[in-house]
Amino acid sequence: MKNIYTVPEVVSKKKAGLLRGWRGLKIGYTVSEREHWVSAAGGLLGMLTLLWVSHIWLYGQTGVVPIASMGASAVLLFAAPHGALSQPWSVFGGHVVSALIGVACAKWLGADPLLAASLAVALSIAAMYSLRCLHPPGGATAMYAVLGGESVHALGYGYAFDPVALNAIILILMAVAFNYPFPWRRYPEVWWRQKTAETVQTPSTEEKCMIPHSDLVYALSQIDTFVDISEADLQRIYALALGHQHQQEAGTPSQAQATESAPGAAVRASNQALCPASSSTQNRR
Repeated sequence: MKNIYTVPEVVSKKKAGLLRGWRGLKIGYTVSEREHWVSAAGGLLGMLTLLWVSHIWLYGQTGVVPIASMGASAVLLFAAPHGALSQPWSVFGGHVVSALIGVACAKWLGADPLLAASLAVALSIAAMYSLRCLHPPGGATAMYAVLGGESVHALGYGYAFDPVALNAIILILMAVAFNYPFPWRRYPEVWWRQKTAETVQTPSTEEKCMIPHSDLVYALSQIDTFVDISEADLQRIYALALGHQHQQEAGTPSQAQATESAPGAAVRASNQALCPASSSTQNRR
């Protein structure tokens, strides 16, 4: 028998459906409240420094100001410092390459700014992919080179170096300085990969318990879209998940396991979960 609903019930069901749909559009964050405020503090200090250096030290009263796309870069550098899109070469290369392309489009297609701006963004995406420096705010940098007005056009190709390159360098240096004191914020990622490789020597028997590099590359290639996460973080997520599963099966973890934060701790935890024999052998050594 078909259900018959009253008008208030129908409205209530529609509201519930819309609410579920809205919740489905939102990103499910798993970071702590502390991380929210650390990211916000980083953005504040980063942009304050950039604006102060630009106005007081570099440009004075000349009227040249940091481009707005640096605000978007600050979000990536301080809220997602582990992401591939946030790494120094992505930030610097993405902005500078996009700026050069934007200036070229403005010069060649200046009579049609709509086409010039659109083409500048499109070519910037292609160039950033080719040069392995994909950085979303670079698209805004390219578009601003076309639509920024006469003051920007007067800079010519110099726009790519001053203010764009200088702004990017200042922001990167601030990100390195701000993120360094926090042990869970590894920026730039390459420094921490090298440090981990030097301090954590994993026996070959335990390496078999982790996902091989070639398998990760294959899996990412099958997705065939850009994933903003480093291989090191993928391995760490995998290790933490396996370690947590093992701890739940074995009972409450010890205080040493709960507080260990040295590079490679998560990897060792997962290795113990998957390869207890090899782990016990290493402990005896």
